[in-house]
Amino acid sequence: MIDFYFPTSTGEWFAFASAIVTIGFGVLLLVMPRLSLKILRLKTFDDVPSAVSESRATMAGFYLGVGFCCILLAQPLLYLALGVSWIITACGRIVSMALDGGNTKYNWISWPIEALLGILPTLYVFGLI
Repeated sequence: MIDFYFPTSTGEWFAFASAIVTIGFGVLLLVMPRLSLKILRLKTFDDVPSAVSESRATMAGFYLGVGFCCILLAQPLLYLALGVSWIITACGRIVSMALDGGNTKYNWISWPIEALLGILPTLYVFGLI
């Protein structure tokens, strides 16, 4: 039987919090895809209503799947996968800011948040917090 495991150290709580935030993003994408796409500054074509399914399926599915696995199984390698994924997301945003003309206020706010969501579980996995 699987028991729910509560974090016991500060570093583990940080990794747990990163997973909870990831789940929150996933729930928002799943339950309110149009609002999520608006927040992300993405627009679907009116004649392609199935495009909203990408928000619900691809984006929400990944966030919810990884986040819930981290929370339910509480394994360091899962937290590492979560952390590295967020760090790569932040790096991709920085590359886009440098190469694609994406030097916007939204990106300057987003990349540090994504980096933090990645650094916290990664530091925990390597025993640095």
